[in-house]
Amino acid sequence: MATEKAIFAGGCFWCTEAVFLMVKGVSAVRSGYIGGPGANPSYEQVCAGRTGHAEAVEIELDPTVVGYDVLLDIFFATHDPTHLNRQDNDVGTQYRSGVFTFSDAQRAAAQAAIARAAKLWGGKIVTEVTPAGPFYVAEGYHQNFFAKNPFQGYCRAIVAPKVAKARAKFAPLLRA
Repeated sequence: MATEKAIFAGGCFWCTEAVFLMVKGVSAVRSGYIGGPGANPSYEQVCAGRTGHAEAVEIELDPTVVGYDVLLDIFFATHDPTHLNRQDNDVGTQYRSGVFTFSDAQRAAAQAAIARAAKLWGGKIVTEVTPAGPFYVAEGYHQNFFAKNPFQGYCRAIVAPKVAKARAKFAPLLRA
């Protein structure tokens, strides 16, 4: 199986991870940090806005099952790409919307997805599209967080509605 990687930052990585773990053709999703100048940032440093990193997910996909462009459409439908450095009550550059690309083809696909998303959202998309730099996997307790903590307050109020939205809108693309 040939795999491809995608990295998306859509606010809190718990939401983004939970959505993409459901998608057919996605073999792995890791929460982590990208886009800042320092190496190996901690959650506390990133949350404090001291590193320049964004909370993001690194996705491994089988492009024969799900295309990168489909993942982009799911990404843009399940977070608000019109708010600069903010998702819900999470505010700061660590919660920015971003697509971190590995090739010119991914960059072009991201730009096309932004054009589609602008119609969906009726506004200016602020999602950054930049080449992928080092991705630092977050601490273990962040991995698969929603599945492990479905009744935690943030998960119930913020993550669960995004997961429900993805299930409703993209049901044919999700695992049973």
